[in-house]
Amino acid sequence: MLDGITRRIERTRTVAARATALPLLVRGGIALAFVLALLVAWPSALTSTRYVVLLGLAGVYPAIAPRGRGVTFAVLVVVGGWILDTTWYDARVALWRVLSLAALLYVGHTLAALAAVLPYDALVNVDVVGGWLVRALLVVLISAVLTVITLGLTAELAGGAFLVATLVGLAAAVAVTLLLGRLLRRS
Repeated sequence: MLDGITRRIERTRTVAARATALPLLVRGGIALAFVLALLVAWPSALTSTRYVVLLGLAGVYPAIAPRGRGVTFAVLVVVGGWILDTTWYDARVALWRVLSLAALLYVGHTLAALAAVLPYDALVNVDVVGGWLVRALLVVLISAVLTVITLGLTAELAGGAFLVATLVGLAAAVAVTLLLGRLLRRS
């Protein structure tokens, strides 16, 4: 057991000595996104206590191990905090919190996907990570605008029209999924 611990410590030293700036910044972005998501999702009564250290560790864990189950664990902790805050603590569901959580989880997840294929010692051009972030932020912006428009339309469409629009949207989502699956199998 002592031999295994010694090997891990030696591997950590090697990683720290060979790491380059851009992969470390990507991992820092992962940690920042998930820690902020945890702080937005969890009740302020808990985030203002010493339990914030545990939440911080849960948010930093995907940055340390982006290839493993760390991202899933962090997302589940965020969702658990959101459910706890909106049910047990009876917090009001605010649009800014929903949009913030969606954006932070998406950015954290997409950065973790990048970090999973980006070695810690890779020499990467800034344009690669910059392009990745621009696409991710564009997705976040479009999703937020469509969410606000959709919420505005729900006030206008009440009753049967809303039900029909929901079913048409669901059918379109299923059709697009089936089409993409068929196209991927054909390749």
